[in-house]
Amino acid sequence: MGKSLPVSPLAPETFPDLPEIGGLRLATAEAGVRYAGRTDVMLAHLAPGTSLAGVFTRSATRSAAVLDCQAKIGGAAEDGAAILVNSGNANAFTGRRGIAAVEAVTTATAGRLGIPVDRVFTSSTGVIGEPLPHERVTACLGDLAGRLAPDGLAGAARAIMTTDTFPKGATETVTIDGQPVRIAGIAKGSGMIAPDMATMLVYIFTDAAMEQRVLQDMLSVLNRSTFNCITVDSDTSTSDTLLMAATGASGIRVTGTNVGFMEALRRVMLDLAHQVVRDGEGATKFVEVSVTGAASDAEARVHAKSIANSPLVKTAIAGEDANWGRVVMAVGKSGARADRDRLSIWFGDAEVARDGEVSPDYDEDRAAAYMKNEEIVIHVDLGLGGGTARVWTCDLTYGYIDINADYRS
Repeated sequence: MGKSLPVSPLAPETFPDLPEIGGLRLATAEAGVRYAGRTDVMLAHLAPGTSLAGVFTRSATRSAAVLDCQAKIGGAAEDGAAILVNSGNANAFTGRRGIAAVEAVTTATAGRLGIPVDRVFTSSTGVIGEPLPHERVTACLGDLAGRLAPDGLAGAARAIMTTDTFPKGATETVTIDGQPVRIAGIAKGSGMIAPDMATMLVYIFTDAAMEQRVLQDMLSVLNRSTFNCITVDSDTSTSDTLLMAATGASGIRVTGTNVGFMEALRRVMLDLAHQVVRDGEGATKFVEVSVTGAASDAEARVHAKSIANSPLVKTAIAGEDANWGRVVMAVGKSGARADRDRLSIWFGDAEVARDGEVSPDYDEDRAAAYMKNEEIVIHVDLGLGGGTARVWTCDLTYGYIDINADYRS
């Protein structure tokens, strides 16, 4: 990327104070994979007994790192584990060289940390189609291993950024059997965001003790209503990876029936997902699309995604234009069931359309004033059944073009 970017106007005021997670140590380094003068590699070392779960992109052109992680998830937890991430190069669409790069990095990491190679997970993010200079990554491993520390989550969040304008972190603490159990996560993502079973790069850690199957089931279920419900530009990445590690250091065992833990994890995941949207390339508006009255939840989701991904809807929001006709268009093209004469639409609490025509209560000035807000809610009721869905997106501005036209220079 050829130029630094101003921080998104939708960014949180501060980075959260992420707690240390027992059984987790991290370090970052400047490897010079693509960027100069900034950290671009992070290493997470996890204690023996750690369970790992993940969800990944289903892109047909997914990267060698994603394929390697998919093959390893679900392995034995007796040994320690590691996650190594580089930014600046996606190692995607790099053929045999991409596979060789993953093998070189995982083998070197395993040797340095004394763990099996099938317990080393890697991610790469950045430019597609350029071979990963993996020797720059492996050259840092000695330094990384020597500086591993339990307080490295904030630094790790910065090291994995590409076009992100701010680091992303979230945390929750839940009390179980009178003892605190901590969850903390970091994420990167700004463009090429339309997750398909995962999202961008996300790493979540907890000191709970969890069986791998329980952790995997919980992560997969919560992913559907969090990361899989955001979109910036409708483009699914070749590198989407979400990994979660449960170290067991708290001594508190969590099962699939623990509602408190599951809700806390959901809040962490949704917080991170929303931060990705708030950092959408060129974004100036954070948008929630709520659909009710669909024939099913699945069809409500189709409609919501159609609205959230529509360039015409997103540019109208950027221009602060209460153009409900574009919402009608997006519903009509989605392919899910709709009846024009039952369709109603609201921008915030302002009803703009009712039963297939302009609402008798429509007030242009009120609707226009609402569109000036930084946070917008579009609500559509289809009048067909009980199906509901919520999706989050951002507007589409000239900034998106500027960032992506200059991405490889």
